[in-house]
Amino acid sequence: MEYRRSLADLAAAQPASPSSPDAAHCLRSIESAIFEELRTGAGDDLSSSLEQSCLLWPDHARLFWLRALVLREMQAHEAALIAAEHAASLAKDDPPTQALLAQLRYETGRSAAAQFAVARVLAPADMALVRGHAGALAAEGDVDAALALMTAMLEEQPDWVEGHTYCATLRCLTGANGRADDGFADALRIEPRNLALHLGRFHWLAKAKQWDDARTVLSEATRACGESVALKVARLYLEAESGAAADRPDLFDKLAERPDAGLALARVRHALRCGVPDRAVEIAMAQLGSPSASLFWPYLSIGWRLLGDDRAAWLDRPDQLIRAADIGLHAQELSDLAELLRALHTATAPYPDQSVRGGSQTDRPLLFRHEPIMQRTRAAIEAAVRDYIDRLPPHEPGHPLLGTPRGVVRFAGSWSVRLSAEGFHAAHTHPVGWISSALHIALPDSSVMGDTPSGWLRFGTPPPELGLDLKPYRQIEPKVGRLVLFPSTLWHGTVPFADGERLSIAFDISPPRR
Repeated sequence: MEYRRSLADLAAAQPASPSSPDAAHCLRSIESAIFEELRTGAGDDLSSSLEQSCLLWPDHARLFWLRALVLREMQAHEAALIAAEHAASLAKDDPPTQALLAQLRYETGRSAAAQFAVARVLAPADMALVRGHAGALAAEGDVDAALALMTAMLEEQPDWVEGHTYCATLRCLTGANGRADDGFADALRIEPRNLALHLGRFHWLAKAKQWDDARTVLSEATRACGESVALKVARLYLEAESGAAADRPDLFDKLAERPDAGLALARVRHALRCGVPDRAVEIAMAQLGSPSASLFWPYLSIGWRLLGDDRAAWLDRPDQLIRAADIGLHAQELSDLAELLRALHTATAPYPDQSVRGGSQTDRPLLFRHEPIMQRTRAAIEAAVRDYIDRLPPHEPGHPLLGTPRGVVRFAGSWSVRLSAEGFHAAHTHPVGWISSALHIALPDSSVMGDTPSGWLRFGTPPPELGLDLKPYRQIEPKVGRLVLFPSTLWHGTVPFADGERLSIAFDISPPRR
């Protein structure tokens, strides 16, 4: 409460004019209070104070930029865009102001490439703006320009690992000619001893499960750079995830004491794959007090089920925590929504590291889009999520869903998936979420869907690459307009269907911070 009172007091004491002698100090104090509240997740009450400040200084670009930041954090994107546009009109040469306007145009589903170009002129060394510009070009249908931009920048900065990773992903999604990781290869011809580039290329290939190519990259990295701990870890990860070491439960033992959550997760998965769930549970339990706990709860569920431990039922509670409900959109609204979603599915392949098989996934944050039908859909979703939260069992300390504060609903991500014949989702979870979802917008006719349970949602089945025989907890038939909500820690996927189109919206709700 201290910072909230402080901001209100600062706003109340704001000088009448920004040219006042103490105006600069007041602005710095307001800005510090805002960033502190945003850092701690306590920024929901900032907007009204900032609104009064903006009314008092209507031509102050920095105040309107701050207001846009706060509104974006509150996920009030349309209001944020209005504030950002005003700030940008007042500060045409300010890189952060022009960049925020570009980002908000992108996130609300508007054309943004031209605005990213404006921001890049002001901050040509900002690689995040280059990445944003390329993403906007691709989203607006100019994939060739997006790839040309990334290629040109990577020629200038061949050590930009994140840029190579994005470029490889973009090439994969759009079916570009050549190998997706060619950019990495070109850069390594220039900087053959750059270990970060070798590891970036390895991680991309590993996400795509191109194990032989990944193994070759590690051999090349060792020859060029010599042995290192990072390469040893990568080599062990490759042997574990490719299944080559499924008979070696001791594979990671020499690295067991390293404080690395990613390594711990690899050890958990390997222990399950090797048939030693007690070891997997022990490793995962040690991570529950860390910031990475959400990665490990799903694997505890698997380990506990394999061991016959009642804590699996305590955690998953499929009959209690999976809920389906109609969100109240009528037939024409669903038809309009389906038409919009189809136009957004421009990728020719799924993301290599995600669960979609035989379909595509959209890229921008879907539920922040500006179209009226999307805004109505978002409002219906938010009401359904609030009802789900209100109906949860009482607060239960230690439980990843029930032990979390039940505050303001915020989205951690939102997207659409379009599956075609034989398409499905592989079993997966959502580590960044608290509550996850599936909202079905269009489904194949029953005559082409296939035999029951073709196309159904399936809960509780482990990911297939672990080779575990655990039956699903529940299977739920999809229905157009029906929203299914469930804990983000719960394994879920779908059953392949014979033919037709399966069009859905999915989102994660962030864990409230208070």
